[in-house]
Amino acid sequence: MSAEVGQFALILALLLSAVQTVAPLYGAHRGDGVLMAVGRQAAILQGVFVSVAFACLIHGYVTCDFSMALVAQHSHTTQPLAYRIAASWGSHEGSMLLWVLILAIYGAGVAGFGGTLRETLQARVLGVQGVLGLAFLSFLIFTSNPFLRLSPAPVEGTELNPLLQDPGLVLHPPLLYLGYVGFSVAFCFAVAALLEGRVDAAWARWIRPWVLAAWAPLTAGITLGSGWAYYELGWGGWWFWDPVENASLMPWLLGTALLHSALVLERRGALASWTILLAILTFSLSLVGTFLVRSGILTSVHAFAVDPQRGVYILGILAATTGVSLALYAWRAPALRAGALFQPVSREGGVTLNNLFLTALTATVFLGTFSPVFIEMLNGDKISVGPPYYNRTFAPLAVPLMMLVVFGPMLNWKRDEAKRVLQRVRIPAILAGVALILAVALGGLDHLLAAGGIALGAWLLFGSLAVLVRRWWAGRAYLVRSILTTPRAVVGLVIAHAGLGMLVIGVTGTTAWDSEKVLNMRPGQTIEFAGRSLTMIALETVRGPNYEARQARFSVEDRFGPYRFRSERRFYPSAQSQTTEAAIRVGFTGNFYVSIGEESPGGIVVRMWSHPLIVWIWIGGFAMSIGGLVSLSDRRLRVGAAVRAPLPAAPQPLPAE
Repeated sequence: MSAEVGQFALILALLLSAVQTVAPLYGAHRGDGVLMAVGRQAAILQGVFVSVAFACLIHGYVTCDFSMALVAQHSHTTQPLAYRIAASWGSHEGSMLLWVLILAIYGAGVAGFGGTLRETLQARVLGVQGVLGLAFLSFLIFTSNPFLRLSPAPVEGTELNPLLQDPGLVLHPPLLYLGYVGFSVAFCFAVAALLEGRVDAAWARWIRPWVLAAWAPLTAGITLGSGWAYYELGWGGWWFWDPVENASLMPWLLGTALLHSALVLERRGALASWTILLAILTFSLSLVGTFLVRSGILTSVHAFAVDPQRGVYILGILAATTGVSLALYAWRAPALRAGALFQPVSREGGVTLNNLFLTALTATVFLGTFSPVFIEMLNGDKISVGPPYYNRTFAPLAVPLMMLVVFGPMLNWKRDEAKRVLQRVRIPAILAGVALILAVALGGLDHLLAAGGIALGAWLLFGSLAVLVRRWWAGRAYLVRSILTTPRAVVGLVIAHAGLGMLVIGVTGTTAWDSEKVLNMRPGQTIEFAGRSLTMIALETVRGPNYEARQARFSVEDRFGPYRFRSERRFYPSAQSQTTEAAIRVGFTGNFYVSIGEESPGGIVVRMWSHPLIVWIWIGGFAMSIGGLVSLSDRRLRVGAAVRAPLPAAPQPLPAE
């Protein structure tokens, strides 16, 4: 019965999305408060019905209702409960339902918590959100229905892809979708502003919390996905420039630019047209990611194996959404206010330069991701674009960007003097110089570039802390009060920028100083590697709840003392597939990573890596996400710009500027 209830709930949500599309847009055009109120109620009810549908899908997985085709294809009675629940979004249909659910929840959030918005702006935002809901609900119901029945129902199902049966993958997709879909709110605000012909500081103040609410979980999702790839795939790496990895990185880069640009618009009324364009492009790249994992045009371990014809529908949604919004932008953007003027040496100038670098980085990743597709379409040749391309194009742009990050918060609004700015950053510069000297002393002149990377990370770390020190020093007469009254947005900025510094240190350490060894080992054998003594204690077969595995147990001695760990190569009979569970000793100074491969006469292939400082990649990534959440908790962002003004007596003409 749950499948029928879920199907009916989706149909009602589709009808409500149509109401949400028409009523508020027409109501805003006519100045009709009743129709705009209907749009708000439709958004809230749509969120309720999509939630009911998703709950029905989860119920089918939890109860192992194999009469539901989706449950039969991605669940098994021996599968642990947590992974049966995670299987709800482990397929194309289930993940699209999760997408629609988050879209509906964001729409309900705008309707329920947008009391400080201008009523006409809120109505137009909800109307555009309704269009997106209508498109994706139609796609879900007519091409990717998650509630199809099987008759007769199979006795047993086919379990979820074993690679996805991991605690990290339980949270990874929902976090990514909170980011991807969260940027739809910024997109809707942008289109609504273009329809009204009005973009101002108040608009930027309303949009910033929604951008933060998308950026923070997207950052956490990317970080979690990187960690999953590191320990689950058994490849010993943390980022592979996989096309689907790139699909999440591109909206993150532009979303970061949007976050900073909206701040300039809020404080100074500048960069209005640019902020609108970033909002459109960021969500468009989120749709690109959705298309990539479902179209089949690119091969990836992260992609859903589905009929490419369904990818064409998403491509149509992407083309229509991006095309119409950019056409509207081309028509209306020239009429928007130019905003306040500013000098090149100013915080506005710093953010503008920051945005240029972030946009260039996004273009670099986009070109590397899609150039194989374009070349194959043109002449049929198949090429691959991997780390060498990104090392030569991405890194040269990323390094100067990160050098500039410290200057941004130190700059004054409107105008500043270069000499004074350099004085403000002299302490972080000195400390970064000390870090450079220490890195050269420890790593030698052969790793001078790596020492520079460590210094760059220290520059970011100490430069972010300098923002707080400068603020507290200015109020040193009342130091305790100055510390206690520091806005959370400032604290969040410091945490996020410090997290970026930690990430740079981690990337530098593992890239420059990692070491690897591959050999055949037998039980009782001892080898020396990277200052460690590794002994294989035993090689045996073990059984799990839904798998059997060959397990190698090791004893290790290093400067921190002896310890034991194990690596497994698991086989899942139901899915007829294998996975590798690496043995990892995690430490702040570095990780020791061991995975096993194919068996050979009397032994097994063992791969070992030493990854110096790699854990700082994930510490830094999560710190950036926490920084975003701390900023979001700032009451100044949550209260909105102003109480909603009463409706005018008649529709107002667009401004002439």
